[in-house]
Amino acid sequence: MKICLDINDLNRRLDRLTGKKIVFTNGVFDILHPGHIELLEFAGKSGDCLIVGINDDDSVKRLNKGEGRPIFPLGERMKVLAAIEFVDYIIPFSQDTPLALINGLSRVDVLVKGGDYKPDEVVGRESVEQAGGKLLLFEFKSGYSTSSLVEKVKSL
Repeated sequence: MKICLDINDLNRRLDRLTGKKIVFTNGVFDILHPGHIELLEFAGKSGDCLIVGINDDDSVKRLNKGEGRPIFPLGERMKVLAAIEFVDYIIPFSQDTPLALINGLSRVDVLVKGGDYKPDEVVGRESVEQAGGKLLLFEFKSGYSTSSLVEKVKSL
């Protein structure tokens, strides 16, 4: 099962992946668009097992992504992510950032974020690098911001 609601369960699964490279990325993934798919594919190809951390509904609201966000509730967003072949595990988090989740995972060898971030802005980078892992930035695809897509649809 791709969806893990318990970090201890996920860690037991990761502990069985001896010698495999564990990759982590995160986001809201409210309306999946080509930019998301390209990021997830890049992340999936950066190792052997891709974990996707996903903001729960309350944390999305606190992030001020816009009125009415998230558009799809957590369960539906996780279901869509679970259908993507290069995503191995999805785990929700309720904090505003994934730092506690990253630190709670038994290991993260590669942390992937979109290139719209500078390395020193990536939450969890220091933890991953201190444990011997690395950060990879995916080239940001302009025109694929979910917030701007929502606004575009509203204006139609």
